[in-house]
Amino acid sequence: MQPDNPYASTRGSITSKQLPAFDEALIQKYNRSGPRYTSYPTALEFTPIPVDLETKILKNREARAPLSLYFHIPFCRHLCYYCACNKIITKKNSDSGDYLEYLIAEIKLKRRLLTTEDGKNPVVKQLHLGGGTPTFLRDEEMVQLWQFLQTQFEFLSDDEGDYSIEIDPRELSGNTLKVLRDLGFNRISLGVQDLDESVQIAVNRVHSAELIENVLTEARELGFHSINIDLIYGLPHQTPETLEQTVRRIIEMAPDRLSVFNYAHLPERFKAQRQIKEADLPSPAAKLTMLGNTINTLTEAGYQYIGIDHFAKPDDELAVAQREGKLHRNFQGYTIMGDCDLLGFGVSSISQIANANSRYILQNDTDLQAYQATIDAAQHNLAVMPAVKVIKTSIKDRLREYVIMNLLCHDYIDFKDVNQKFGIDAITYFIDEIAQLGAMQEDRLIDMDAAGIRVLPKGRLLGRNVAMVFDEYLDKKHKNRFSKVI
Repeated sequence: MQPDNPYASTRGSITSKQLPAFDEALIQKYNRSGPRYTSYPTALEFTPIPVDLETKILKNREARAPLSLYFHIPFCRHLCYYCACNKIITKKNSDSGDYLEYLIAEIKLKRRLLTTEDGKNPVVKQLHLGGGTPTFLRDEEMVQLWQFLQTQFEFLSDDEGDYSIEIDPRELSGNTLKVLRDLGFNRISLGVQDLDESVQIAVNRVHSAELIENVLTEARELGFHSINIDLIYGLPHQTPETLEQTVRRIIEMAPDRLSVFNYAHLPERFKAQRQIKEADLPSPAAKLTMLGNTINTLTEAGYQYIGIDHFAKPDDELAVAQREGKLHRNFQGYTIMGDCDLLGFGVSSISQIANANSRYILQNDTDLQAYQATIDAAQHNLAVMPAVKVIKTSIKDRLREYVIMNLLCHDYIDFKDVNQKFGIDAITYFIDEIAQLGAMQEDRLIDMDAAGIRVLPKGRLLGRNVAMVFDEYLDKKHKNRFSKVI
C-alpha cells in the first residue's frame, strides 16, 4: 500500500537496504564539485537587496509560522589551520560583550516587525548558536542573551524545542555546560576533528580523548538530549589506520550524531590553510579509503547514514524523521523543523522567510565592521535593516528545491506527489534531466520508473550528484566555487 507520506520509509528502523554502499570506482567516476544544498537557489545567486525590502518581508511573513533562530558568533581563541570559516581570532573577551550588544540591537530591529495571530510573542521551535566558537561568550553573557530572548519570543518546553549550540571542548569553563542546560539548551555539537596527536598538532587543535569523554559524560549527566561530534578526514598526517582508531574511540563514547566532513585544501581562498603543508596531506586514494572505512565502521556500529556526511543513531530525531519522510534541510543542515521561518542574527548570518507565494533568502554583511556600522545606522534610521543580499525564489525554484531536498533527505522523488503539489506532469517537465540520469541508472546509482526516482545504496554517497542534475543555476562558473562531493 502507498503510505500517506510517499517519502516515509517502509524498510524498517535500520536495514542493509538503507546502508550506503561504498564503490570506489563509481565515486571516482562521479566525484565532481558541487554545492551542499543548504538552500536552493544556493548562496551564489545573492543580489544586493533593495531598500525597505527586508522590512516588507518580515512584516508580511506568515504570522502562524514558527521560528528557527540562528546566531552567528564569529570569534575563536585559537586558529585551527583547516578552517574555512570567516572567524576572528582574539584572546580578549571584551570583543564578545561589544558583539552581544549588536546582536541584541538586531533582535530588536527584527522583532518589532514580526506579527502573530494572537498578538503574543512569536513561537521559537528551534535555536542554534554557531560560529566561530559560540562559547567564546562568557557564561554571564550567554545568560544575558537568553534572558533577553525570553522577553521577545515564546519558547517551547524542554522536550519539544530544539535548542543547540556548537562547543569547542577546550574552551569550556567549569560551569558552562550547567549554565547552558539550565537556560534551556538541550543539544550540543563538539568539534573534535581527530584524536591523533600528530594530526592535532598539524592543524593546531590539540586536546585529549579524555577531555572529549569528560564533556560527553557531564552533558549526559546534565540531561542534554542529543550530542553531535564533528570529525574531518583528509587532514595532514592522517592515515586510514589512525583515523580508524579515532572513529572506533568516538564510537565508544556513543554520541547521538556524527558529522564526518571532507577536508578541502584551498589555501588560495582560506588564509589559515596556508599553515598546512601540502606534502603532509593524505593522497586522494588514502582519503577514499578513510571514507570507506569510516562508513563501514559507523554503519556496523549501528549508526544510520542520513546523508551528506551525517550519521545518527536509529532512535535519534533525525533518523526517525528520515524514516517517517519528515526530514528537511536548510542553512542549519538537516533538521526536523521544516515548518519554521529561519531568522539569522549576526555577521554573515542567513535568513529564510516565506510569505504568500514567495520565499526569500537574506544575508547580513560578511564583514564585521560593516555589519556593526549597519546596526549603528539602524538606530537612527528605521529604513536601515541588516540584510545586504537577497534571493527571491520563483515557483520554478520552489519546484526544483522540492525535488533536490527530497532526493537529499529521503533518497526519493515521487512523481505523483510532485504533480499534485505543483500542477505539472513531472516526467514531461523534467524530460531533459531524466535523460541525463540515464548513466546513473546504468551504474545502479538510481532507479527510475513511472513512479519516481529512487537513490540506491550505491548512489547514497553521491546523492549530491543526483541532485545537481536538477539545478538550473549550476553552470561551469559556479562549479569552480565548490569543493568536490567526496
